Formats: sequence, C-alpha cells, structure tokens
Amino acid sequence: MDYSTVGTLTDQLRALGVRRDGVLLVHSSYKSLGEVIGGPQAVVEALLAAAGTVVVPTHTPENSDPATWAHPPAPPAWWDPIRQEAAGFDAARTPASRWMGRLAELVRTWPGARRSDHPQVSFAAIGPRATAVVDEQSLTGNLGEESPLGAIYRMDGQVLLLGVGQAVNTSLHLGETRQPSPPMHTAGASLRGRGWTTWTEVDVDASDFEALGHDFEQTGAVTLGPVGAATARLMSQRAAADFATSWIPANRG
Repeated sequence: MDYSTVGTLTDQLRALGVRRDGVLLVHSSYKSLGEVIGGPQAVVEALLAAAGTVVVPTHTPENSDPATWAHPPAPPAWWDPIRQEAAGFDAARTPASRWMGRLAELVRTWPGARRSDHPQVSFAAIGPRATAVVDEQSLTGNLGEESPLGAIYRMDGQVLLLGVGQAVNTSLHLGETRQPSPPMHTAGASLRGRGWTTWTEVDVDASDFEALGHDFEQTGAVTLGPVGAATARLMSQRAAADFATSWIPANRG
C-alpha cells in the first residue's frame, strides 16, 4: 500500500506491541511515515487509539542562557537584553521548538492536552493519565525522577521511536540523573511572570545515546517493525532507563 490511514497505522502500532490503555512516550519524524491520509491529525488519532495516553517532548532549548549559545553564538552585548526581554515560557502559549517535530506541536495544541511547566524540557500529554504524567516537573529535576520521565517510569510506560533513532530517546537521561555524583551545571531561562530564573541541575549529555541505544537493542529488548513507511522501535521505558543506569558508568570516562 502506498499510503497509510488511521486504521492501518493503529493496526501496525498494536502489532508492534503498543499496549491498549497504556502510557506511550513518542519521539517521531512525521516525514518518515510517508503518505498519510489525514496528515498529522490521523497519526495522533492512531496513537491515541492504540495506546490511550500519548506523551511527547515539547522542549524549548532556545529559552536558555545566551552566554552558552554556539550555533550561532550571541554577542556578549546581547546577553543581558535577551535575559531581560525574552518572552517568558508559558505552558499554554509557548510553542515547542521546531526540532520537536510536527506531531509534538499538534499534541501540545490538541483539545484536552496537558503540558508540564519546565521552561526548557517540558512534555505534553493527551489521555486519561495525562495529568498524572505532566504535573510533576521541578526546575532542578529536569529529566530525572521529578519529571514526566520519572512519572512514566513509575507507570511502567513504553517508548516509541517512530522513524527516529536512539539518539533522541530522552528516557535514557534517567540513567544519567541516577548516577551517584552526576555532573551539575547552572541553567537559566525566562519564565512568564517571573522573568529570568536560574537553577542547578544535572548536566545531561546525549552525545553517546546512539551507542547506548545500539547496545540496548542487542539485548533483544527493543521490537522493530513498520509503521507507515517508517521503521519504529518500541521498548519498555523501565528497561531502557535501567539499562542506561548501568551502561553509563561502564562506558563513560
């Protein structure tokens, strides 16, 4: 078949192993799916039909300290004006970064969607467990236990990589935050109603996630299969996070 529909996508997701009434964290590339009748809306409807509660990253990394920008760098004379004048993050108003993809932004704006209020690494969710997933995310907890990732872990959720690789699997960051003495740094962002705010958090690093994910897949814990024209990877989030917790100290210098 040269195209996909809500029905065919739902069937493929269920065949892959997506649990009905489960919690599913989705990282996706819409383009990878090929021709979809109904467009991105059809994909979100299929995800909801297959899983029940759908979660996506709606990160906004551009809301960060301009002193750390590199691609391109911000002139030092701009740093204070950016900190003082940038529009503050607001969970209801601020769009997800364009790097999050079309499906993530559609989920964020879906009727009834809930979004966590972290100014850099927020998540949005739709479904019966959406509030429980996104309501706990402290500034200092960024991608750790006090974040939607930690909530999904406690709910025994699944991770779906839809046309993307392990390099974007945010659940692997749980393994970093669980280390006895993880590297820390000071982060900053603008928040609506609070202005420029700084906090200390784990300095996460995804540069080796492709290698980490490859080794995890070698254990047989990841199911690969077609969804539309894309290759999808489905896994237990607990299994991925637990593997990362052990892999990181054994493989990082």
